[in-house]
Amino acid sequence: MKIKLDENIPVQLVQTLAGLGHDLDTVPREGLAGRDDASVWRAAQDAGRFLITQDLDFSDVRHFRPGEHFGVLVVRLREPGRLALLRRVCQVFATEDVEAWTGCFLVLSEHKLRVLHPDR
Repeated sequence: MKIKLDENIPVQLVQTLAGLGHDLDTVPREGLAGRDDASVWRAAQDAGRFLITQDLDFSDVRHFRPGEHFGVLVVRLREPGRLALLRRVCQVFATEDVEAWTGCFLVLSEHKLRVLHPDR
């Protein structure tokens, strides 16, 4: 899967997810750090990348309708420390069929993964 990590996601995920066979890029690596959300979203879509973010501006499913993009995972942990976030994202990537997430809108919490598919 082609993935873009937002600047609020630990860069340590690059190595871990790449090790699982994913093609990773990051907002900082692209020179988009500090840019507005529309620019980040446009860059992800132009590159055909699934976006992983903690930014609540991407959490409105009415704006980011499943099937109208390459996919977005919004991580919402109560205590979003770097280690907790790394652990939870790695866990879900290791146990779920992530290839089925293309075009989906997902919200990940400590104990739940909510997946909205394009056809539902």
